[in-house]
Parts: sequence; C-alpha cells; structure tokens
Amino acid sequence: MQTQAGDDLIERIRTHPADDDIVGPAANDLLSELYAGYPVENLGKLLHSDNEVLVGTGAWLLSELVELAAPMMDEVPALLASPLRAVRYNATAVVLENADERHGPIIAQVMNLSRDPESAVRWKVLEFLTEASIEQLQAGVSCLPPGQMKELAEWLILEDGEEPDLPGIVIRLEAGDPVTRLFAAAAAASLSDEQDTSLLEHAARVEEEEIRSFAQARLSELREDGADPGD
Repeated sequence: MQTQAGDDLIERIRTHPADDDIVGPAANDLLSELYAGYPVENLGKLLHSDNEVLVGTGAWLLSELVELAAPMMDEVPALLASPLRAVRYNATAVVLENADERHGPIIAQVMNLSRDPESAVRWKVLEFLTEASIEQLQAGVSCLPPGQMKELAEWLILEDGEEPDLPGIVIRLEAGDPVTRLFAAAAAASLSDEQDTSLLEHAARVEEEEIRSFAQARLSELREDGADPGD
C-alpha cells in the first residue's frame, strides 16, 4: 500500500484543480494507487471539496473502481443529488456495481433520476435499470412512495418473470410519457438477444435521444455477438 504516493497525488489534484495537464495524469496515477491498495476512504478529501473539479474527479475515480468503491456508498446520496451532471452520472455507475438490499433508498434515488433534466444522466439510469439485479430493483421499489415511479419499477420487475408482457412493452414504448418509455426500454433491452431484437428496434425509434442511442448501441452489440466469426 503506497500511502505516501496516494496522499501526494490527492494533494497535487487539490492544489491545481484548474490545470487539466496536472489533474488528468494525477487522477490516472491515483486510480492505479487505489487499485494497489491505497484507501478509497481518502477520496473524501476530493468529494467534500467546494471545488466542482475536485468533486467531479472524486466521483469519476469511484466509478472506475467498480466494487472497490463499496466503502464509500454513504457518500453516494450526496453525489446523486449533485448539481453537476457528470457527478450524477458517475454516481449512478457506483450504485449499479455496489448497491445491495441494504441500499434501497439509494437505488430509489437512482430510479427517480429517470426524470433528470440531463439526457446523459437519463441514459445512465436506463443502463442501471437494464443491468440491475432483481434484488437491487426490489430494494429500490421498497423505498419508493406510491405513484408512477413505484408502479413502473414493479412492472419492470415482473417483466423478468417467465411470462413477460411483450405487447405491453411495445405499447409503453410507443405511447405514454418519457419516463414510461425509459422503463419500457430497459425491459426491451433486458429481454432482447441475438435471435430476437424486435423490442430493441422499437426502442431505437422512440422520441427520446437517450433511449434511441442506448437501444442502437445494444443492437450493435447483439449483432456483433451474433455475427459469424468466419464472415
């Protein structure tokens, strides 16, 4: 564990937040130190800063650490509520990798970001809804108040069962409000495979840019996976 090196890198970032030529390389080096055992808790020195660059750097590092960010889950609610788009985006990634049944309120907070004003954040929430485990979704649902969000999350969980409502997914993709279409797109992505991409093709034609781009990316992945290596 190279504590001194990690401390020096954090101090370098804190001292030069406006200098991209310093912050970028230092952040990458700090990421390596964190993977090598430098305590992730020390990122609090960045996350608790009044400087947006420092908070953003800390949030990015957490998102890159995958499961190693778990000790910092108590920091995530504030990050999800950040006024900075990139911080909310990266915090959502941290929740996907680290939340479990103990983190229902945090998962519910992510679900509510499906109404975020920023398309990039909504894209990340769509990824979360597609990739989250049933246990994660159930934990989030248990902390949502009655209303549309809870109903949509409960519906999404049911679509993972043995008899998903495929026509219902199409209807929700073609009609309703943007949040309904986002949840329907998550169901479409979860249920699509190389043999049947029809649901994703519907999602790729909806009005919302984040849904279209997400669906198109998933379609590309499925087509690459299904391609004959000999072609």
